[in-house]
Amino acid sequence: LHGEVAYIEADAEEARQKYGKPLQVIEGPLMDGMRVVGDLFGAGKMFLPQVVKSARAMKRAVAYLEPFMLAEKEASGVRHARGKLVLATVKGDVHDIGKNIVGVVLGCNNYEVHDLGVMVPADRILDTAVELGADAVGLSGLITPSLDEMVDVAKEMTRRGIEIPLLIGGATTSKQHTAVRIAPAYSGSTVHVLDASRVIGVVSDLFDAGRRPKFDSDNRALQEKLRAQHTSVKREMLPLDAAREGRWRVDFDALPKPPFTGARTIEPDLKTLSEYIDWTFFFHAWELKGKYPAILDSPSQGAAARELFGHAQELLGEIESQGLLHARGVYGFWPARTDGDDIVLENGVRFPMLRQQVDHGDDKPYLSLADFVAPADDHIGAFAVTAGLGVDELAARFSAEHDDYRAIMTKALADRLAEAFAEYLHEKVRRDWYEAGPKMSNEDLVRERYRGIRPAFGYPACPDHTEKRTLFDLLGARSIGMELTETCAMTPTAAVAGLYFAHPQSRYFMVGKIGRDQVTDYARRKGMTVAETERWLRPNLGYES
Repeated sequence: LHGEVAYIEADAEEARQKYGKPLQVIEGPLMDGMRVVGDLFGAGKMFLPQVVKSARAMKRAVAYLEPFMLAEKEASGVRHARGKLVLATVKGDVHDIGKNIVGVVLGCNNYEVHDLGVMVPADRILDTAVELGADAVGLSGLITPSLDEMVDVAKEMTRRGIEIPLLIGGATTSKQHTAVRIAPAYSGSTVHVLDASRVIGVVSDLFDAGRRPKFDSDNRALQEKLRAQHTSVKREMLPLDAAREGRWRVDFDALPKPPFTGARTIEPDLKTLSEYIDWTFFFHAWELKGKYPAILDSPSQGAAARELFGHAQELLGEIESQGLLHARGVYGFWPARTDGDDIVLENGVRFPMLRQQVDHGDDKPYLSLADFVAPADDHIGAFAVTAGLGVDELAARFSAEHDDYRAIMTKALADRLAEAFAEYLHEKVRRDWYEAGPKMSNEDLVRERYRGIRPAFGYPACPDHTEKRTLFDLLGARSIGMELTETCAMTPTAAVAGLYFAHPQSRYFMVGKIGRDQVTDYARRKGMTVAETERWLRPNLGYES
């Protein structure tokens, strides 16, 4: 129950001697313990980090017992699973922390999990599901283009006549999108699973012949209601010309000059970056909701949070002292101006920007990032950083040691270090470019109490992921070990990239829904077809396409 592994092999051997057969050890005390873990987790009395630690103990005990089972030719008789699931991060997406956690939780509850990894095409997912006789398929994704990949998998399941449940999860997914886009493409059950704490309840209902009809009926009714709500929402759009007329008219007095032009690389040590970590989001990755450091004293979660934090500090210390991960970045500054809603660099590189178009009904401006760059004689910055060089190898090493706890923690720490790198570099850029003054506290950095912004492509102010291609070319980001997948996910996954804006009135905002006229105009400016542009901007479309 506590996930202790120091004496797990000795304990497993003692149990084998007591029960006689290794299979009886697995189906007896080991599974009894995991059932208690599952019950406590479901009741909210045990938290995710503790569950993953318990799973580590279970895996290591089973690994010790497996040779004895093979010797007795019992390998085929290992415990009868409650059901079989195929999990995958969809094609073009490389993010897998959430999926890995779900897989561990399912395994703890005696479900047989076949995890196909990341960037998995639809054919491989479904071929595997058919070959294994899977009872359900689970899809995960973090970036918005993954949503269309999920729709494609659903359509292919319908085409093949597959009828097993389809589970949808990941940071970019939602109940509404699942109902509006994915469920209509598939005749079987399509269920959005919010996080690992919900997956056991969902799967147990779907796999129980008595409970499944009501669960499926309720789920379909909810999705029909969500589709009706989606259809009934009418967002009034301003014509694009009117939105541009309502742009934010900022002053461009005393434009600061950056310390250099062009791109430069930077390789800070991890100890420096660790001082910039926002630990709140580390805890969120483990489904411990609360703000750091207050969460450490939480009456309900404090003990689990303190233990997790201690283990994270230990692993971070090992990573730093042994050089297990490396951070590398590239950043720079370029003379820039605006041309309509495009930001144009002196070297001819062009970043088309989108503009808010939903009618506010008041005097607020209709924002575009282009508003924060002067029509002439201005500058912008750009950056791409990663703290994930070596992360896949280190996580794989821990997985091979049956240590999902440290494998998941490695990736979660790398993500936090990458965000810390972005924060550290932005502070350096501000100080070198325009904002001299005392060093800010972490609290001030988290609350963005500073001048300037660093929006990233794929996020609300600039939602088009394809502009990462232009950004990578401008910076030469591939030279530091960063790459883009076909759907513009960054590798290593622990990476951040975007632009720097220095104007004191620049701020973050959400473009939101846009009209057909802006999509057509944007496609022309990018040299893409309207259909392709709609595919990349689908979450922002204010009309049916």
